[in-house]
Amino acid sequence: MPNTSTRLILKKPKTKSSERKVWLPKTLAYILREWKKSQDELRAFLGNAYQDFDLVVALPNGRPCENRIIEKEFSLLKQSAGLPNVVFHSLRHSSTTYKLKLNHGDLKATQGDTGHAEIDMITKVYAHILDEDRKINAQKFESAFYANPDLRNVTPPQEPAPVQTVDLAALIEQLQKSPELASTLAALISGQKAVQSSN
Repeated sequence: MPNTSTRLILKKPKTKSSERKVWLPKTLAYILREWKKSQDELRAFLGNAYQDFDLVVALPNGRPCENRIIEKEFSLLKQSAGLPNVVFHSLRHSSTTYKLKLNHGDLKATQGDTGHAEIDMITKVYAHILDEDRKINAQKFESAFYANPDLRNVTPPQEPAPVQTVDLAALIEQLQKSPELASTLAALISGQKAVQSSN
């Protein structure tokens, strides 16, 4: 644009696998239809001043949007909605996480939406989500397998408690060396006897 030094360059996706179909939830599809309708109205209103680059996210005049504008709007959205201070790219991670949770770890279906060339990328980055599903599987197995007959009350055999032996010779020697300890022990024993006799 005139009087600016910034130049935005639109490029094609890096790889052929980046050009893909993505199935959208119906609600999002309706929102995007309304968005397209408002863009068409702006195009009709501005005429030649509207520069159509066939973009979903664009400025009101149709031109591409700079990163800083998107990041500023995203920051305002986070503040108003009370969301954690995450980067814009976190939305991609959140989307993948929820898809893996909803489809019970179907890596192939999720890979189709994320555009990862290798399925290993998903398993490496999102292994913790798959681990959660494995925990749920263990809980389901517990309910389904051990429910009838109910084996959950079965306990392992108890180890016999170790018998503690007292070295009487060492104890007598200790009491002979310390008269205070002997008198304290005698007082404790006589106190116990007094309590037992009163009961």
